[in-house]
Amino acid sequence: MFRWQVWPQYMAAFAKTRGGLRTPQTHGEHLPGIAMMSVVAVTIPLVLLELAISDSTVRLIPLVVMLPALTAAVGTLRETVYAVVWVVLVITAVLVYRPLPSLGDQIIVLLLALVLGALCVLTCRRRIKGEEETRRMRSGAAALQRQMLRPLPVLTDRVIVDGVCLMVEEDLLVGGDIYEAVASPYGTRLLTGDVQGKGLPAVAAAFAVLGAFRETAPREPTLTAVGDALEAAVERHNAFAAQSGEPERFVTALLLGIDDSSATQALNCGHLPPYLMDAGPVTIAPTGEPGVPLGLAELSKEPRTVEWFVFPPGATLLLCSDGVTEARDAAGEFYPIEEQLRDWADVSPWKVAHKLAADLRRYTDGDQRDDITALVVRKVN
Repeated sequence: MFRWQVWPQYMAAFAKTRGGLRTPQTHGEHLPGIAMMSVVAVTIPLVLLELAISDSTVRLIPLVVMLPALTAAVGTLRETVYAVVWVVLVITAVLVYRPLPSLGDQIIVLLLALVLGALCVLTCRRRIKGEEETRRMRSGAAALQRQMLRPLPVLTDRVIVDGVCLMVEEDLLVGGDIYEAVASPYGTRLLTGDVQGKGLPAVAAAFAVLGAFRETAPREPTLTAVGDALEAAVERHNAFAAQSGEPERFVTALLLGIDDSSATQALNCGHLPPYLMDAGPVTIAPTGEPGVPLGLAELSKEPRTVEWFVFPPGATLLLCSDGVTEARDAAGEFYPIEEQLRDWADVSPWKVAHKLAADLRRYTDGDQRDDITALVVRKVN
């Protein structure tokens, strides 16, 4: 049975450091009027130069016909129409004040402004339609991910898992990191992993792995049997993907088995090992040599094996994705996670993951290139 009596003592900490799925703010939000103001700002000096040049053979006003393209690239449809109207009116006024050598030249310039303006409007409309379609698909992918991963914190009869999971949604790049915790008669089984690639195909592969884990983790008596089931699930997914013309995927994963003893089982399928934070210095948990990722078992002659390491009561496991360890600053330097964890020795275990996410945003100046998952695992006493 779950040890529900431990829940109240952790609720205050969870209220302050509640994790779950977090999505970053959408980048590149359009600021109304900026594109139109830019067109006006460029037009004015061109017109002034046009009127200041005394040589009748040097004319700058035809250059103005290209300015609506700027608004079509970054502005709204209304701004693009306004830019076209503005350009046509400016050209007409300048040609009335300072006509070209022939009436035919003036007609050509005006027709060119109208034709290019119409093309700019059509281009802007097509761009906005594509952006809206991308936004809808991106929102759908994010919604799928929120349904796929359980909100944090997760409580079983032996552990509490809390942390943060920050997904990259730029250009449909969603679906990389996964996690799960399942209670079983053999102890709590934990899964953390990273699906190769991004987008909806990666979400489908993640569904396959999570579904297999949720089905087999409570049933299989050994962690290797759970790993074999996940391997078979990825192979089945890849076979179906190949028939559909989708690329095959592999999944790096780390499986942990935690029971009442101080020893914890680990089956490493090409994933980063966890960090063990105890009263002493921060260490990397000895989970053995990383095996091949899920979906690539046929490339290895050696079977996957379970390693054991000590996870005493009161200690904390921090499980990270490569979005943490491979984060870089402006100079290209990797994030010094071990140094930071040593500096946070006095920080509450429940705040470490959230402090880590905030520090990553500072270190990368908000330039998140990959999904960031940081999970804190503590035993229930």
